[in-house]
Amino acid sequence: MAIISPTKTPMREQPPEERIRNFREVPFGYTPDEAVSEAQRCLQCKKPLCITGCPVEIDIQGFIALLVQKKFKEGISKIKEKNILPAICGRVCPQEEQCEKQCIVGKKNEPVAIGRLERFLADWERNEGEIEIPHQPESTGKKVAIVGAGPAGITAAADLAKIGHKVDMFEALHQPGGVLVYGIPEFRLPKEIVFKEIDYLRKLGVNVYTDTVIGMIKSIDELQESYDAVFLGTGAGLPWFLKVPGENLNGIYSANEYLTRANLMKAYLFPKYKTPIIKRKRVATVGGGNVAMDCARTALRLGAKESILIYRRAREQMPARAEEIHHAEQEGIIFHLLSNPAAFYGDKNGWVREAECIKMELGEPDESGRRRPVPIEGANFMVSIDVVIIAIGNSPNPLIHSTTKDIEVTKWGTIITDPATGKTSKRGVFAGGDVATGAATVILAMGAGKIAARGIHDYLQTGIW
Repeated sequence: MAIISPTKTPMREQPPEERIRNFREVPFGYTPDEAVSEAQRCLQCKKPLCITGCPVEIDIQGFIALLVQKKFKEGISKIKEKNILPAICGRVCPQEEQCEKQCIVGKKNEPVAIGRLERFLADWERNEGEIEIPHQPESTGKKVAIVGAGPAGITAAADLAKIGHKVDMFEALHQPGGVLVYGIPEFRLPKEIVFKEIDYLRKLGVNVYTDTVIGMIKSIDELQESYDAVFLGTGAGLPWFLKVPGENLNGIYSANEYLTRANLMKAYLFPKYKTPIIKRKRVATVGGGNVAMDCARTALRLGAKESILIYRRAREQMPARAEEIHHAEQEGIIFHLLSNPAAFYGDKNGWVREAECIKMELGEPDESGRRRPVPIEGANFMVSIDVVIIAIGNSPNPLIHSTTKDIEVTKWGTIITDPATGKTSKRGVFAGGDVATGAATVILAMGAGKIAARGIHDYLQTGIW
């Protein structure tokens, strides 16, 4: 038996001092030789646990076996049997908490770099220009409306189109992709990759209508007059705020607005693109998740001399991926851990100039299982700042359920669904992704889209609700 390297094959990337001056993607990806070398670390287990860790059920063992044989075309086809967004998932999925966490190699060594291998095959296919469209089945005569063109909606649309249903997708923004285009920066996920994978969706026969705000232009009831089923994958676009004094000062953004300006509206290319964004020397981001890392790293690339991250727990409790925290540290993001803003103060013109923060200590675990941050009385301190980005979470936009009274929601505004089928309380209407779970990961939203597609197909075949 060949000796297995205890560590993953490294992936080359832009050096930190270079990449903080541009928006180009940070990691370069594997070469064919590097990918084959990493694939050879897979043990090809008789009972592959890695597949159980994948929310969209990719045959991981199968595509890696093909990769070892250098059958790249067959490898990417194997992935696409379950996942139509491999180039995206290979970049932004938290593999370390899903498939790679289950990898047997990882019990004693570093797990097989499944995400990097998935990315390699997707990039190989795109670069070769050999994207294969699966055979289209006969039409079932059924029509499905997908509301929201993010990861959940795209996955549901693809699965339904592949089994012969006619699918129309409605997106409120001027570009499809949802959080993939407005939320995740270019240096983590180049937009040309997102649009290429959405092109694949169109080639499956899905019609994509942008600038169409369902809930305003048409209600769900009106959609049901033309469609046999409706899927809601509208995400979680309503930002949360701290609700502390001074939070409405000029220069304080929600993460949604900041990233939408920078990513979707390309403010980093101003004045070529006409979207302005406030650029200052000391930018503070509040939060500890992937979105907070994206904001802090974006601020650095927009010219901040100091990009400060304020987080109320310790590094070990940060919800961001380890890779993103590592990249942020490499780039010089300043971490103020166990700290939380208590108020913001501005100048006479109403622009934010200081944050009053309070030191925290960790108490007993809360409902998330993480130790609860507790303020230390009298441990207040001031931080000089001139832009603040609040990145502490989101909940669903209330537009859909406020205009569709018979869709039940939780007290947090998330749509209540049957987790096994995606069914909502309204006959013929399904939902999945962040609109049902609250803000989570791309791959979990895709998994929910896949489950709902099965539920919709069963409903269209049987009529049973």
